[in-house]
Amino acid sequence: MTGVRLTELVEAAGCAAKIAPGALAKVLGDLPRTEDPNLLVGFDASDDACVYDLGDGRGLVQTCDFFPPMVDDPFLFGQVAAANALSDVYAMGGEPKLALNLLCFPNCLGIEVAGQILAGGADRCQLAGCVVAGGHSINDHEPKYGLSVTGFVQLDGLLANVGAKVGDALVLTKALGTGVITTAYKGGLLDEAGVRVATDSMIRLNDTVGRVGGDIVRHACTDVTGFSLMGHSCEMAEASGVTLQIDADAVPMLDGAREMARMGMLPAGAYRNRDFFGPRVQMGPDVPLDLADVLFDPQTSGGLLLSVDASQADLLVSRLRDEGLPAAVIGQVAERGQKSVEVR
Repeated sequence: MTGVRLTELVEAAGCAAKIAPGALAKVLGDLPRTEDPNLLVGFDASDDACVYDLGDGRGLVQTCDFFPPMVDDPFLFGQVAAANALSDVYAMGGEPKLALNLLCFPNCLGIEVAGQILAGGADRCQLAGCVVAGGHSINDHEPKYGLSVTGFVQLDGLLANVGAKVGDALVLTKALGTGVITTAYKGGLLDEAGVRVATDSMIRLNDTVGRVGGDIVRHACTDVTGFSLMGHSCEMAEASGVTLQIDADAVPMLDGAREMARMGMLPAGAYRNRDFFGPRVQMGPDVPLDLADVLFDPQTSGGLLLSVDASQADLLVSRLRDEGLPAAVIGQVAERGQKSVEVR
């Protein structure tokens, strides 16, 4: 094992390393469209994964996600990266079944570090019941790790950004703040114990809704990752033709997240998110700046944002809390207004 810290080798960490959403939107907008009637979900509505109709009532769910480390422990980094990649399948209502490792690794680190990263990923995949069947690795000056994941979904239970209905309640399953907490850790303001509140959340699989909420009427779902709660809420609202109204005080926050935001510990991705999604969000005048900053904070392996039948929202939240998740009803779905998201 070398004495080099993983986080010292990267400019950006976790999902905060994503390409700016505005630049990505332009690139995707210029790509040619390939028509296939069996492709049920592509990238048009900014969904978490693609879904291909297998013709027997099932859909194949395919996703790919990897990023640089946000922690120094290589096993923990592998756990977080794998949980984050698996989440895309859960967000579509599916179950992950097969994964391929994607590893970029610098020569300055001992090969045993690579082994620990892969072991961390294998740990989360095993917990998910997902088989790791191989992968690909290359030399790179920055370490990066993630998975290409294949899963399956019953098409009558398929979830996507499209589908949020006026009158639905909005449920968020995990607390926000992983970006500001890990930025503070990278900057030396927090130690291993201080960052644990974020890592404990990030390694948690997003399979809980599927296990305890099968009888809950769910109309739309996305996982909250690099584009922040505000960004992913905009995508759901625009895909569904509605406005999401969010009660800022109801949004669960990681301990210390707002304090770190007040200290300016914001990842660069938070500013990019605000620049791109901010004009589509009506931020109430009474929402404190530090709270608004966390709402735009890029999350790594964040929770699920669900649009569910309002009469069943409290039941879902109760079940999720029984499983140890800080879930909450954070708002509702309204008729389309001037903005995609209204924060009050």
